[in-house]
Order: sequence, then structure tokens, then C-alpha cells
Amino acid sequence: MKISTRRSSRGGRRAATAVAVGAVLALTATACGDDGSGAGGDKGDEGSGKGEITFWDNNTAVRRDIWMEIIKDFEKKYPDIKVNYVGVPAENVQSKYDTSIQGGGLPDVGGVGAAMLAGIAAQNALEPLDSRLEKSSLNGKLNEGMVESVTAAGGQEKLFTIPTSASNGVLYYRTDLFEAAGLDAPTTWTKFYEAADKLTDRDKNEFGYTIRGGAGSIAQALDAMYGQTGITEFWNGDKTTVNDPKNVAALEKYVALYKKDTPEADVNNDFTKMVAQWDSGKIGMLNHNLGSYQDHVKALGVDKFRGLANPTSDDGTRVQVSNPVDGLALFKSSKNKTAAWKFIEFAASHESNSKWNESAGAIPSNTEAAQDAWIDEAEPTKLAAEALSSGSTKIVQLPYYLPDWNTISKADNEPNFQKVLLGKMSAEEFLDTVADQLNEAQAEWTAQQG
Repeated sequence: MKISTRRSSRGGRRAATAVAVGAVLALTATACGDDGSGAGGDKGDEGSGKGEITFWDNNTAVRRDIWMEIIKDFEKKYPDIKVNYVGVPAENVQSKYDTSIQGGGLPDVGGVGAAMLAGIAAQNALEPLDSRLEKSSLNGKLNEGMVESVTAAGGQEKLFTIPTSASNGVLYYRTDLFEAAGLDAPTTWTKFYEAADKLTDRDKNEFGYTIRGGAGSIAQALDAMYGQTGITEFWNGDKTTVNDPKNVAALEKYVALYKKDTPEADVNNDFTKMVAQWDSGKIGMLNHNLGSYQDHVKALGVDKFRGLANPTSDDGTRVQVSNPVDGLALFKSSKNKTAAWKFIEFAASHESNSKWNESAGAIPSNTEAAQDAWIDEAEPTKLAAEALSSGSTKIVQLPYYLPDWNTISKADNEPNFQKVLLGKMSAEEFLDTVADQLNEAQAEWTAQQG
């Protein structure tokens, strides 16, 4: 059975959503001390290069402390500029941007990941940065692959963010638990499933794996699907491969871990809950990205876990979905673009970029920062960087360029993925639903390009 989810007017639906949540988010912005500069489409002004600017961190709490250090360093170098920090939880950031584009209150600078970039750029809210970068001290010092990635993700062949980091998918596993159980490292999907089962003892509240059932679940599920099947293309002509029968079977096997080899509470896991649970409990494996590496070091030390690139097939083939590159955007409505650009340049400079990425265990965008000593000491980061640069990993490029990608892969279908875990929707129904939406979005995008 295929569930039809025809959406004849995405733009109208987004606008309706923005109106519905506008009052709540406007109050939130006020409470945070947001003095954002305007609404989407406002041309803004270069300003004096002095005064106040507002910065929205798109993943508040997780890296707030390191951002405060960077801001302190920036204000020391530029005493005539004050940066107002506003933290926005990752799960709320897209709706907050969308609402502010419609109603005003956008920041001067904001963190915008590649997954939501096209949707924001399509609303004419972002300043193209190509010419600024050409004249900048950053020119020639940013990872070319990351620059190309965010340029493609914007969907307009323009650079709308300065990339700051890449956070590759990682399979973390508890070396102490594996050693005690006599298990090999989970380097293949076969070994992964064997370990998930062997490390589970529900009577002792011990589990082999923790699955992501809440916010952010779709990307993790896609990684598991394509990793197992070895399908390397997201599109077959104008149709997505998401609901390929091989992917359906792979998802069925993956979600079958829920409640059998995972805690029942995992159905509500966002990354914060999932990481905290793994760091404090007796769970064998965790799929997340490089961003949680330092959290594991603090909680467990370096001797009780390792982080590997995603498992391979039994023949050694490794396939994974592309991970969105994070970056800093300059909003077109800013009344002080000169000062805002100075902040972006500073944040992406060698010292600041290295400091931030070391705290997160992520791959720096600044090529000088990528040569710093801490990279060799952070094993998962080093292995991830090597896997990406060696050509041994086949990447399924997700369609970040679709303005509706972030909505389809998050708000529209995360509740449905929970239904799959709970047995209220089949994996086939779920993937057919996602495929219908993606195929429609792709057709609309293609028509607009013509």
C-alpha cells in the first residue's frame, strides 16, 4: 500500500506554518535579547563596520561555550564591534529562520547548515558571498570540497555560506564491552548486527545499540540503508532510489533492532538524549557524527571507546550518505554587513576555526586548521578525513539543493519514522511516502531551472 501525500502548494504550506508559529517564535526571540536586523528580501546596508551585530548559533548549548570564547577574542581584536549571541536549538532553527524571514527579526550572521541552505536562499534572505571571499584573507584557505558542497547545496550556483566544518558519520563502540564479550570491532554490517544482538541483556538493562527515533532520525536511517545496500546514487533518472526494494529490506532489518537490541525509550531519541544515554550507560554502539567525539572523551575517557567510519559490506565496500557542511551566512537584511563579514572572516580563520572544530571533533574548513596537531590525536576525526580523501568511500549525494529537502527529511517524516519503529507503519509505506514527496520536489525544481 502506498500512502499518497500530494502537496500542491509547498510555498503556501510554508507560509501557513510560519504564521502558525510566528507569535511563539517572536516571543522567543524577544526573550533571547534578539535585535535582529530585518526581514528576508530587505537589502540592508554595509553600515559603518562598527556597533552591534547579532549572531544566531544554530546548535545552542552544545557549543555555546566555545562560541563565547571566539566572540570574546573577536571583540578584543575589534573593540568597536559588539556581538550579541543568540542560541537556537538545532531542531527549531529552520522554523525560526522561516518565521523571521516573513515577519522580521533576522540576525546579521547565522549558522546555516547545507541541509536547510536552499530553502533559506530561495526566500531571498541570504547575501551571496562569492565576491567578498575573493577579496578576503580567507581566499585560498578554505577546503575546496566544502566550498563546492555549500555552493551546490544553495541551488543557485552562488556561495551563500562560508563553510566552517564537516561532520562525518561515525560508528562509536565501547571497546571495553566488546573485549569482555570477545567481539571483533564492528567494521562490517554483519559484525554490527552480531554485536548488537550479543551485547544485549534486557534483564540487566544492557543493550547492543541505541537507535535515533526522534529529531534527526531520517538522516541516520538513510545512512544505514544505503550503507547496507551499496546503492551509490540518490536518483535513478528523475526518480529517487530511496524506496528501492533493497533499501526497503535494509530499513526493515535496521528498525528491527528497536526494542530487541535497543532501549524502548529510543523512539524519542534526539542526538542529545542518545549521546547522553550512551555516555552514561551500558550500550555497545552508537551512530552519530564527529560532533559528539569530545563529549565521549569527557564522559568515558579515550580508553573505553573508539569511533570508526561507517561499516562496510562484507566485501569491503563502504557507502554512506553525504553529511551536510555547516557554515556561517550573512543575511541580506543586515544593517551592518561590513561588521558582520568581519565576524564571519574571524570565525573561519585558522585559530578560531581550529578551536571550534577541536571542541567538536569535526573536520575544519580552514586548510591551515586542518593541519593542526589535534587532528592526529582525535582518531575518529582523522579516520573520517582519511576515508573521505582517500576515495575508498562512495558517497550518496543527498539533494540539499531542493528547497523542501529539510522539511521532507525532518518535519514531514520524522513522526512517520517513529510509527515504523512502533509497528504502526511499514518500512515500505514510509519510504514510498518519502519518495513521493522527493520526486515531486525534484520535478518542481527541474521545471524552475528550465
